[in-house]
Amino acid sequence: MTHSNVTKILIPSGALGLGYDRAALARGVAESPDLIAIDGGSTDSGPHYLGTGTSKYSRGSIKAEWRELMQARAAAQVPLVIGTAGTCGADSAVDWLVDITKEIADEEGMTLKVAVLKSGQSPTRMAKALVDGRIHPLEPVTELTSEVLESCTNIVALAGAEQIQRALETGADIVIAGRTTDTATIAALPLMRGCHAGGAWHGAKIGECGALATTSPNTGTIMISFDAQGFTVEPMGEAAQATPYTVSAHMLYENSNPHQLYEPGGHLDVTDAQYTALDDRSVRVTGSTWVPGAQYTVKLEGARSGGFQTVSLALVREPRYVENIREWVADIEAKCTAKAKERLNDPFTLELRLIGADATLGNLDKTATIGSEVGVLGIVTAPTEAISREVAKILNPYLLHHPLSEQEEMPTFAFPFSPAEMSRGEIYEFCLNHVLELTEPMEVFRLEVLEVGK
Repeated sequence: MTHSNVTKILIPSGALGLGYDRAALARGVAESPDLIAIDGGSTDSGPHYLGTGTSKYSRGSIKAEWRELMQARAAAQVPLVIGTAGTCGADSAVDWLVDITKEIADEEGMTLKVAVLKSGQSPTRMAKALVDGRIHPLEPVTELTSEVLESCTNIVALAGAEQIQRALETGADIVIAGRTTDTATIAALPLMRGCHAGGAWHGAKIGECGALATTSPNTGTIMISFDAQGFTVEPMGEAAQATPYTVSAHMLYENSNPHQLYEPGGHLDVTDAQYTALDDRSVRVTGSTWVPGAQYTVKLEGARSGGFQTVSLALVREPRYVENIREWVADIEAKCTAKAKERLNDPFTLELRLIGADATLGNLDKTATIGSEVGVLGIVTAPTEAISREVAKILNPYLLHHPLSEQEEMPTFAFPFSPAEMSRGEIYEFCLNHVLELTEPMEVFRLEVLEVGK
């Protein structure tokens, strides 16, 4: 493969549902890409989506953007690939996007071959893998038992380039994949075509979030051109620029080591990478290295029920109470917890967060200041919704009338909502931070090819 024999991957945006510059997408399609790749989600928005197997984004938004990308694919006559479909990549989320694809194909009069790659794992099968010594913890190490695995509502394995390649080999027009690494959908085709392995993985990392590695992140669309020596980054937004700084800095994004990135089958090392501005818009990168691993592993993610939650919000403006808000909250937590334990035999947790002070980071926030108003958010978590609501109701009069001392009149604060107690329903927690050893890349993944449309 020569430098002129490139594989061009068009990335419309960092994730389906975020939006993008339509003119930038059209510009990218006009440059004849070899594949259009987009991410469908991640764990960024918390465990609820994996726990429930649902999408974070609205169906209407996803359908509108997916329709445009399907039209772009038809215009370019190249495969369209999405990874981590439906935010979480669970099997039900994949099916959700497949249904949307079928609707659009029917409405647009398209006839398509769709490869569906599923990443969902059976808790029982994973429990056996744990017993067999094939599951290993990542840092920070957390205890894993068969009981924890069996309690998961959804477990997914993160597919890499090899699984996406298998889907592309079917000749599919569209690949809808369950949970994948953010880079897999971009790196797969360049690796299949013999492009530089280090460049393929490094370019995929730079392109994973679309135009985030440029001076105009909101334009979304970016083109990565791969070849035998490395890759070139070019944003499609009219005013967007890629610079050595914006491109090299993206190795810091969601990555604990700015020089290394671990993927199924090995890791990327960019210690010796060279970033060269070709002009005021595009950057060429060479010198990246792919280091194969001794054992092929895939990361596992799992979520399980964390109980049920009810929240209450009170607003405190009286200056003396604002000034002494931490003491007031600590006294309420202690007295309400004691009263609830007297009346209930069931476990629960009660937490009061100060909105406007340190609600985001809690004790980690060493520079928190308090203004003229503080929102006090009560969070009650319990095994059932009834218990969480009962404790929240015990909390209610404390948030409304609790005095700083017994020697003063009863104060009254404000609830912005009535009723004050708001059920969040069942909540979820992540419980896996592990890798699974595989004997071959497709061992725990399932591939199906569908014919959709008229």
